[in-house]
Amino acid sequence: MAIILRLDRVLADRKMLVSDLANYVGISLANMSNLKTGKVKAIRFSTLNEICKYLQCQPGDILEYSADPAGSRSHSSEEESV
Repeated sequence: MAIILRLDRVLADRKMLVSDLANYVGISLANMSNLKTGKVKAIRFSTLNEICKYLQCQPGDILEYSADPAGSRSHSSEEESV
């Protein structure tokens, strides 16, 4: 995936517990742990909003874009014209 979650880094930098964040946001610890480790394909904006509110951060502090790894299909104009 091209979007990387950095929630684990932000929590560690702030010395905060994932369980406290899960309680504040109102989702299960298992779901928050999946978010923390990047094992999710989507996140609701309402969840992202509550995470940012609790951590007093911007979405860009916990979300990072990375180019797709080599070998994955790209969507270049050359491929589209074939």
